[in-house]
Amino acid sequence: MSKSAKYPSSQKKIFVLDTSVILYDHNAFNNFQEHDVAIPIQVLEELDNMKNGNETRNAEARSFIRLMDNASGNKIMNQWIPLNGSKSGRFKVVMDNKPDHADAEVIFGAGKFDHRILNAALSLRQEFPEKKVVLVSKDICLRLKAKSLELYAEDYETGKIKNVDELYTGKTVLTKVPEELLAELKTEGSISTELLDIAPQSPNHFCILKNSRKTATTWFDSKTQRLYPVASKKIFNIAPRNHEQSFAVHALLNPEIKLVTIQGKAGTGKTLLAIASALEQRKDYRQIYVTRPIIPLSNKDIGFLPGDAKSKIDPYMAPIWDNLRFIKEQYNHDLKMQSRIDEFVTTGKIVITPLAYIRGRTLAKIFFIVDEAQNLTPHEIKTIISRAGEDTKIVFTGDIYQIDTPYLDAESNGLSYLIENAKNHPLYAHITLDKGERSELANLANDLL
Repeated sequence: MSKSAKYPSSQKKIFVLDTSVILYDHNAFNNFQEHDVAIPIQVLEELDNMKNGNETRNAEARSFIRLMDNASGNKIMNQWIPLNGSKSGRFKVVMDNKPDHADAEVIFGAGKFDHRILNAALSLRQEFPEKKVVLVSKDICLRLKAKSLELYAEDYETGKIKNVDELYTGKTVLTKVPEELLAELKTEGSISTELLDIAPQSPNHFCILKNSRKTATTWFDSKTQRLYPVASKKIFNIAPRNHEQSFAVHALLNPEIKLVTIQGKAGTGKTLLAIASALEQRKDYRQIYVTRPIIPLSNKDIGFLPGDAKSKIDPYMAPIWDNLRFIKEQYNHDLKMQSRIDEFVTTGKIVITPLAYIRGRTLAKIFFIVDEAQNLTPHEIKTIISRAGEDTKIVFTGDIYQIDTPYLDAESNGLSYLIENAKNHPLYAHITLDKGERSELANLANDLL
């Protein structure tokens, strides 16, 4: 629900939506309860320019245009049109009007849609002085400009995590565990959580049990309400280097877990473990897809780059190729296995491609890895998961603090949203990787700079 819920319901407001909100959630104008929603005409123009293409933002633009068309029917859209539902407000398209005072184009400069959107909101405030007019935008700069014009402005709150510092990590560390419990875990193969001072856990939760002498890594099975040991298992010649990596490998290899998220800073091994586990289970899946969203440079699509399709895409996919090359290097003394890895690529057993290139496909019996998932919106994450067919496993990896998309942050990105909302589902497992394993020099950069 939008931030409008914090205001008294008796005070009707007009929310003016920026293009960034529509591209984040095409159904946004239905999320403001009983309040009115205004769409500046410039937003429709920007959406019209974005409707063609395979990126998710293009699909969001098309979806919103269709939604507006269905909602308006045969009515004139520059008049208030009731939204569906008795508790819903109304919506309209706001024309390109200039306010009598505080013209944004005069103050900030002409020629930008953002400034004309500001003028649309200012004009509504002038036309409806009895109502509170609020500009809603994912663009921080636009919100600051609005506030400098004494116009209320706020972020779009739907899909945002309230406290990212308390985001689910997938693990619990217990200290001072009695020696006899660790002995029972070793001899019996499991222990009941009732014997531990531990709150009810999410399905597929991981626990590190410690005392002054020993440490045990365990996995919580919600079906039996017991903890089972997690061994450090090598996958495709890649060995876990810490407890959290062992947990990640366990989740990636568990056939009962269909959805996995791995969150962590650069160098923690997220993508490497995901690819290695996919190769380890290659016989169980028809194909392995490794993909990532393309973030255009300088707001230009990859079509503006020189060369053919492969040369345009390869720079964006380079980190994935680097991980595959690292796995191949683990078999320097096994030329047969090296050639098999090359064969996986040439025969299409493993496909490395931008996320936009798999749009619209049904992913049946696919091991599907989405790297840099923090650059996706919650709706994009939902769209990807909804494509899963039978016997498919989906893995999202990313760092919620390293976001390259202008209108997302640690609280509003799709990876954070998924971790927070899927944590109690039995098909899902998550682990946050804390320790960098790339190199001591890389750890220095992450920790000190």
